[in-house]
Amino acid sequence: MNRGFYTVMVAQFFSSLADNALLIAAIGLLLELHGPAWVTPLLKFFFTISYVVLAAFVGAFADTLPKGKVMFITNTVKLFGCGLMFFYNFLYYPELTGISPHLIVLVSYAVVGLGAAAYSPAKYGILTEMLPPRQLVIANGWIEGLTVASIILGTMLGGALINPKVATLLLSFDIPHIDTGVNTASEAAILVISLFYLIAAAFNLHIPDTGARYDNQTRNPITMVKEFAECFVTLWRDKLGQISLAVTTLFWGAGATLQFIVLRWAEYQLHLPLSQGAVLQGIVAIGVALGAVLAGRLVPLKKSLHVLPVGVAMGFAVMSLIFVTWMPLVYFLLVVVGALAGFFVVPMNALLQHRGHVLLSAGHSIAVQNFNENLNILLMLAMYALMIRADFGINTIIVLFGVFVSLTMMLVMRLHKHNQSREDSLHLIGMEKHH
Repeated sequence: MNRGFYTVMVAQFFSSLADNALLIAAIGLLLELHGPAWVTPLLKFFFTISYVVLAAFVGAFADTLPKGKVMFITNTVKLFGCGLMFFYNFLYYPELTGISPHLIVLVSYAVVGLGAAAYSPAKYGILTEMLPPRQLVIANGWIEGLTVASIILGTMLGGALINPKVATLLLSFDIPHIDTGVNTASEAAILVISLFYLIAAAFNLHIPDTGARYDNQTRNPITMVKEFAECFVTLWRDKLGQISLAVTTLFWGAGATLQFIVLRWAEYQLHLPLSQGAVLQGIVAIGVALGAVLAGRLVPLKKSLHVLPVGVAMGFAVMSLIFVTWMPLVYFLLVVVGALAGFFVVPMNALLQHRGHVLLSAGHSIAVQNFNENLNILLMLAMYALMIRADFGINTIIVLFGVFVSLTMMLVMRLHKHNQSREDSLHLIGMEKHH
């Protein structure tokens, strides 16, 4: 790997670390504002919606400038959203606007989501510009593993910063003759988190220019939507693109839903409080990181489709959770579930990036990928919420979830077999960009 790749990794780590720490601080801020319980889950919705709504535009934007500059600009947007959240009390004028302070917090995190949505095509797109196809699986293994690490550490950082002892220490710092406006634990946490966005920005500035240029980028919104639709159809029609896109779309939707399933299962089956249930999420994430790194080392791009059966196994592993209560076995199974997920999604992610780069462009292909994945996150979370509202038991939900994952992966395997019977598409893996 070249030096530029490691710079991208470090920049991505600190930016993602701040995103996840800010989510915890935002939840703490809503609690301090005595917001209703239903507002808190909307943070995730407001953050994710940008990926879906802006999918037609962020890919073109990512291809307009060198990817390092795009990452710097979009990281700055995240920092701006973080600042809006910090200054919510100055923006809250109910006698003039009638705007709820809770809405300001939600909109602020939506701005962070806007930056993240535009950051992603540049972050992944630069890999295809910087590295040859044979190194994409390894690169994705490290990127996904580091992203999972940033999720774990970011959540822990956010929790630590709003801890009463740490918050008291932070609030004890004072600048003579200056009123900083920092009066609560969440405000102090948000101020510290902004420093991590600044660190990410510093590394963004040192990402080398790969020299890749995509000329004739349109700025007409209608044309951009049409181009996005064409890219969407092109990637889904491609025999390799449709397989990898289906798998990554399933993975991210299932992964987001599994976060909530694990929390509810820990509460009802293991009788664990929320704080300990959250630890189980970290156990799954550790498994994902291990699986991602193993895939990067063991699965070359040419053999990426050999991991499809692992997705079926993941569904059965999830269903086995309903039979266990012994904590050592619980930890083991959660690591296995995470490892299986990481092992099968990383090669698929690399294959999708490769085919997207060959057929489209780095930015446009990642934008299509993000649109599909985040739309599925919203849909699967909505289905989960409906099952909870219909008073489904958690074990029933786990079984339905596991069956859905396994059956979907079986259908994907059948589709791949059908595609191969009509035309050998595997020989396309590793080919250079079309001219």
